[in-house]
Amino acid sequence: MRWWDIEPVLELEKDLFPEDAWSRGMFWSDLAHARGPEATRRYLVAVDRRRAGAGADGDSGHDGATGNGTGDGEGVVERIVGYAGLAAAGDLADVQTIAVARDHWGTGLGGRLLTELLRAATAFECAEVMLECRIDNVRAQKLYERFGFEAIGFRRGYYQPGNVDALVMRLTDPTTSVAGTQGTETHG
Repeated sequence: MRWWDIEPVLELEKDLFPEDAWSRGMFWSDLAHARGPEATRRYLVAVDRRRAGAGADGDSGHDGATGNGTGDGEGVVERIVGYAGLAAAGDLADVQTIAVARDHWGTGLGGRLLTELLRAATAFECAEVMLECRIDNVRAQKLYERFGFEAIGFRRGYYQPGNVDALVMRLTDPTTSVAGTQGTETHG
């Protein structure tokens, strides 16, 4: 994810998490720690690339430049359909966010994004990965369980202003969950 991705990511964020969406400043702050030799964050986006007028079976993928949904001038429209972020500190990583556009639910994109975050955790030499998940987001919980995350507790009223509890989950060895997945490309 780069700075020019923030606006389309915010649109998706507000659609998916209307009550507790991240602010522009939160994304800027985390991206400030995602580059250079001292980086402690890894953020990425998934882009759906389609020929103008193509339906759901249009070309999908990414050519290395993230788009803002406007296209490249050659009849190709790019749209950010997912994003994810991870923070690392010492031997502990924390999934900060992961989101997939509603029209891409059930396509495996969430698993591909999570795989990339776990690869980043491995690159950061983290022995454990933690995350919080809304207690009412069963779809996400099942994804995390498939990757080996285990529920270890709750954070009461974690998601504000809705006062929704979070399920705290932990993966004790991210290297065991990093399986090669293919499909929609992701771009950091």
